[in-house]
Amino acid sequence: MRNLLFTTALIWMAFAASAQNLPADKIIGVWFSEDSDVKLKFEIYRSEGKYFGKLLWASTMFEADGKTPKKDPKNPDKNLRNRSRQNIVNLRDLRYYQGEYEGGTLYNPDDGRTYNVKAKLKSANELEFRGYVGISLLGRTRQFKRIQ
Repeated sequence: MRNLLFTTALIWMAFAASAQNLPADKIIGVWFSEDSDVKLKFEIYRSEGKYFGKLLWASTMFEADGKTPKKDPKNPDKNLRNRSRQNIVNLRDLRYYQGEYEGGTLYNPDDGRTYNVKAKLKSANELEFRGYVGISLLGRTRQFKRIQ
């Protein structure tokens, strides 16, 4: 019985260690973009086999005083309109498939809309996001650099 428990624990630890080093997990980290008029910093993390992103900072995140976080008044869910934009999870359900990330959605608090999103790592420290409605051909691409 003791050997069975030990073997089971060993197998579980090996599985857990290998699961943390999946190729898909290379997207996990803190990313920054300044390739348009809005600068963004967000953190991507994995939960239940999918990838999510939390907005850490944006150049449009604060009121004119530069300190007070803006609310989310254009959110279609009236219950969320009074929340701060800071730390909202606005990237959801991104899945890794054949070297790319797809099937996710991206909520934009500036216009209150949710877009389809796909992403691709161009290198270990370069990430490309494409947000779109309908087909990806009719979308916008944004480049990000890893900062952590």
